[in-house]
Amino acid sequence: MEVAVSFSADSGAMPTTLSASRTSSTWRSVTLLITAYLAVSVLTLAGIIALRNNPAAVNDAVWVRGTIVVASAVLTLSFARRAARGSARAYLRLRLVSAIMLVAIVVIDVLPGTFPLWMKVEQAICGLLLLGVVLLVNGKHLRSVFTGA
Repeated sequence: MEVAVSFSADSGAMPTTLSASRTSSTWRSVTLLITAYLAVSVLTLAGIIALRNNPAAVNDAVWVRGTIVVASAVLTLSFARRAARGSARAYLRLRLVSAIMLVAIVVIDVLPGTFPLWMKVEQAICGLLLLGVVLLVNGKHLRSVFTGA
């Protein structure tokens, strides 16, 4: 019995099917991390709404940040889904948005006094999820998928 395996010219000796499987697995991981980021963000916004009458827990900065994070998480998930289907523009946007949001989270966590501790903890969790996304989407494998190298 013969098994036909095609090899990609630009991946050396790696069978295309293994490369495609690795790509698929990487996109699943990216999507899972972003979905978790979205879930945490939506739960946080729900908490902001529930605590809206407590000025010590929810100030204007918390409202603005909570809303921005949910919007960015929705966009990030959209970019990831389109990039997984082969959109180079969505891939670029995913790389940019995930990195920018990660930097914004780090800044928020080090700013004294602007955000309550609970928000900084939530942002740290989001930051860890986005760090995983940033590492995966900027990794050699996915970059090679979009550059053809």
